[in-house]
Amino acid sequence: MQQIRDFFDEYLSNFYIPKSLHVSNVFEIIILAFLIYEFIAWIKTTRAFALLKGIIVVVIFWFLAYIFNFSTILWIGAKILNFAIIALLVIFQPELRKALEKLGRKRFVSTFMPFNDKKDKRERFSDNTVNELVRTCFELSKTKTGALIVIEQEILLTDYEKTGIQIDALVSSQLLINIFEHNTPLHDGAVIVRGDRIVSATCYLPLSDNMRLSKELGTRHRAAVGISEVTDTLTLVVSEETGAVSIAIGGELFRDVDQDYLKSKLVFLQKKTIDVKRFRIWKKGGHKNEKA
Repeated sequence: MQQIRDFFDEYLSNFYIPKSLHVSNVFEIIILAFLIYEFIAWIKTTRAFALLKGIIVVVIFWFLAYIFNFSTILWIGAKILNFAIIALLVIFQPELRKALEKLGRKRFVSTFMPFNDKKDKRERFSDNTVNELVRTCFELSKTKTGALIVIEQEILLTDYEKTGIQIDALVSSQLLINIFEHNTPLHDGAVIVRGDRIVSATCYLPLSDNMRLSKELGTRHRAAVGISEVTDTLTLVVSEETGAVSIAIGGELFRDVDQDYLKSKLVFLQKKTIDVKRFRIWKKGGHKNEKA
């Protein structure tokens, strides 16, 4: 028991406890509570959660080693601590990058830092492009021809565009159907649409590694969710097995949507950026969605 008292005397005595509570202290507590809650809610959805539980186990083991005065273990732990922080940054690099990207896409950040002068000043694409995209998806659905169409919003897809073959052509259902036709040179991979133009085909997209996605989903759907996790794109997917049309945005997959639903979302996207929260609010007809 004396070891436990010594531990708390040594480490907890350093905590600052204010003698009086001010309004600023209340706001500080609220901000910290919000940040801690958001951190826990975010990390539970990532692979880092398992690593975090492992770190907690190590900390508890270290605490027990201090209580029972395991000097060798404490010495090893002290040496490891010198580079543990750098090691954690390396281990959690993908999760930290996703978190910062997600923070940068928050609406309140865009409000205070409006770097994109072109935002919402004109239509993103024409009515004809909307009709052609809808026609493409459901024509391919009839023949169960797989397709993957990525529609750019605010974040430029230049890096992914370079992985494919440059097209630079007006969006048309005839061209898109021909691209995704079986055994054609450009059918494998994703098509990127910017405005009224198809900019590239056969593009490689990052695959989602979310284990909660349905096992019946293939590479095409995982690529659609993967690109939506790291950008603000809206991606259209046609299943080669079932012919179902799905939409991926914000790390979620909205499966088996109908023609009217898809068209209404594309019409809205003409003038405003769509995020996943709006899709949840507007979800009609009980469309099944897969969280990522």
